[in-house]
Amino acid sequence: MEICSAPDCTSLPSVCSPLQFEAPCCLTCCDGSHIRHKQAFCCLCQLLLSSVKVGRFGRIGRLVTRAAAQGGKVEVVAINDPFIDLDYMVYMFKYDSTHGVWKHGEVKAEGGKLIIGNMQIMVFHERDPANIKWSDAGVDYVVESTGVFTTIEKASAHLKGGAKRVVISAPSADAPMFVMGVNHDKYENSMKVHKCHLISYVNLIQHINHGSVFYSLLVLLQSTVHAITATQKTVDGPSGKLWRDGRGASQNIIPASTGAAKAVGKVVPELNGKLTGMAFRVPTPNVSVVDLTVRLEKPAKYDDIKKVIKAAAEGPMRGILGYTEDQVVSTDFNSDPRSSIFDAGAGIALNDHFVKLVSWYDNEFGYSNRVCDLVHHMFTKE
Repeated sequence: MEICSAPDCTSLPSVCSPLQFEAPCCLTCCDGSHIRHKQAFCCLCQLLLSSVKVGRFGRIGRLVTRAAAQGGKVEVVAINDPFIDLDYMVYMFKYDSTHGVWKHGEVKAEGGKLIIGNMQIMVFHERDPANIKWSDAGVDYVVESTGVFTTIEKASAHLKGGAKRVVISAPSADAPMFVMGVNHDKYENSMKVHKCHLISYVNLIQHINHGSVFYSLLVLLQSTVHAITATQKTVDGPSGKLWRDGRGASQNIIPASTGAAKAVGKVVPELNGKLTGMAFRVPTPNVSVVDLTVRLEKPAKYDDIKKVIKAAAEGPMRGILGYTEDQVVSTDFNSDPRSSIFDAGAGIALNDHFVKLVSWYDNEFGYSNRVCDLVHHMFTKE
């Protein structure tokens, strides 16, 4: 047994176990943080890694809050964070090295609340989600983005305080998975805990597989060139079984695994077993690109494929799927709210059965907007 070394931990001694980053985390301190919404509750994710004494104010929590404030579909009414005080919340929300200074309204602390434009957000500091009285704050939906409560059983702790439903942002072993624009219509009111996923290319390939021309995908290989994430090392360090994951993120292109292919098989069952993929982590701060190598059952000209995707982007998938013929690069999609932007000029075809498709996405902000979209969709089904 190890003793949690967090200076403000009230549960000493405590059993620590490996969670994220191969670092021992006190399970009490890692209860994370949770945010309430009038129609949606969003977590400002917080994990205190006791072994290295680093406080993390999560990316997803702040960006979902930004997306909510900009989009207007859901309203944030409260934030729970057991470690970050109100003044630091103001600072962290207002200033973002990747997405820039917040310019969509005033951000300040006033009367014990976080003020973002017209939103007056209550702030709480509970460590156990079961102790948060969501009903008192008028919370209907919880977005669980701590990365800790990722199973139905653990995430259901939010329901004890009066929340109606929980949306998990991190990978979940047992929660039903929804991808906006793909299988969100499968959502049922009887479901209390859900997983929101963004698989950038699934919005793209479904319109090839099910488009008006029905090309049908036989085989798909996916390579994602992915921007740096918080789980990577700034300099070389230890990294459990996957040794190269511990190499310096800003110095290397690092091959990595990805669970996206398995997730596609869950949300689009007819593609299960037809695809696999990998990723390369590259030293850029944000925006990723997917390279899809596809074998088609029926012949198709590349120009015809472009037409199918463009029609979807300008029609039923508008706002989720994008289409461009411009000579774009990754920074052109920073803070883009869409899930996938097809780059028509970057793709190639070997023949009418074998093509390569390229699609960009903001791996932070695109997902955050889909979380808001899913919560709003759930609200419309009440």
